[in-house]
Amino acid sequence: MRSKSLDLMNRIIDFVDKEYASKGRAPTLTEIAETLHIAKSTASVYIADMAEKGMIKSNFGSRGIITKKMMKTRQETKQVPVVGSIACGVPIFAEENIERYIPIPKDFLGNGNYFILQAQGNSMINAGISDGDYVIVRQQDTAEIGQIVVALIGEEATLKRYYIDRENKKVRLHPENNRMKDMYYDSIIIQGVAIKVIKDLI
Repeated sequence: MRSKSLDLMNRIIDFVDKEYASKGRAPTLTEIAETLHIAKSTASVYIADMAEKGMIKSNFGSRGIITKKMMKTRQETKQVPVVGSIACGVPIFAEENIERYIPIPKDFLGNGNYFILQAQGNSMINAGISDGDYVIVRQQDTAEIGQIVVALIGEEATLKRYYIDRENKKVRLHPENNRMKDMYYDSIIIQGVAIKVIKDLI
């Protein structure tokens, strides 16, 4: 019985660590029970026992389990929210719903608040941003000329290089694609500046 108990405890920890690594959050008690094919009450008893033994920490919230591996990861990384997709061709509405979190090393980012958007389209390919890439954005409402920004136009957001057309008193958003033309607006709202790109190389 003791061997089975220890085995199940390790399976719970492994599952929690995998969920945290892939989704940036711990699983719920229901998710643990369903995945490991045990009763929810059994999962609850095991988690309480594991917390008492110091194997994990638990605040008994919906996703309140913290493993030792999670604690170490939290000290070294920042959980950056993925907040939907953004168009790199025609602007689309960027819904501010958090899909998941991606752990990013803190020294990779620096100070500030960040979010991640997934690029759609090929209007920024000359800047190294391809369809499907994840773009790390530092949240801010201003930008320097030439920076790649997340620009809100009405209720639509787009990722473009930012310029000011002083002669015509317009904001010029430049796509990094020779086949596409610049876009001009009287005003835009800057939501952030793109600082890094996460991409697959295969």
